[in-house]
Amino acid sequence: MANCITRYIPNTLTCLNLFSGCVAAVMAFQFKYDLALLFIIIGAVFDFFDGLAARALNAHSPIGKDLDSLADDICFGLAPSVVVFSLFREMPYPAWMAGVSAYFPYLAFLIAVFSGLRLAKFNNDTRQTTSFVGLPVPANALFWASLAVGFHAFLTGGGVHPLVLLVGVCLSSWLLVSEIPMFSLKFKDLSWAHNKLRFLFLLLCVAFLAFLQVQGLAVCIVWYVLLSVFTGKRG
Repeated sequence: MANCITRYIPNTLTCLNLFSGCVAAVMAFQFKYDLALLFIIIGAVFDFFDGLAARALNAHSPIGKDLDSLADDICFGLAPSVVVFSLFREMPYPAWMAGVSAYFPYLAFLIAVFSGLRLAKFNNDTRQTTSFVGLPVPANALFWASLAVGFHAFLTGGGVHPLVLLVGVCLSSWLLVSEIPMFSLKFKDLSWAHNKLRFLFLLLCVAFLAFLQVQGLAVCIVWYVLLSVFTGKRG
């Protein structure tokens, strides 16, 4: 009986991740970016613990793997797409874009499409067992949601042209499926010699979050990408 219950724990956590992503998307449609960010973070917590539970309970299954990818694309693909979709709807458009302003926001869903491609690639790429190739979807989702919360007035007050935001969408979509090696935050031990990159990343992240608060979360993701690009390390 106990084994029957424990084998469903990982999938239950995955379903809670999926549920969190659905709520985050609804919040984003309602322009409640702070709540969208909160539920994306909650989804990321469930995403972390479902894998941990599956390993601890030896409850791996093909259904669990497929369900995990579906949940991740909802929480970390669809939800940030809706965040950007809503930002596009709030932005002022120049007169020459008046004819496309009603349709332009739908380009935000490129994030969901490329997140799905990223997840499919991850599931079939043996190089990504201890590190990543391309930007992980949770990092991309946290970037867009924290950007919407921390820089909302600037983004929607005319400080950013819609085409500039579209460039950001295209860049993040490309990063998701790129061949750029990205390091993992998994510590094999706590030694400085084996984890210099991780410690450097985390130390500056603490500073960013302390001084910039929610804006610092978006800065942390940019810092992660830059550090990965310039070091070229996966470890």
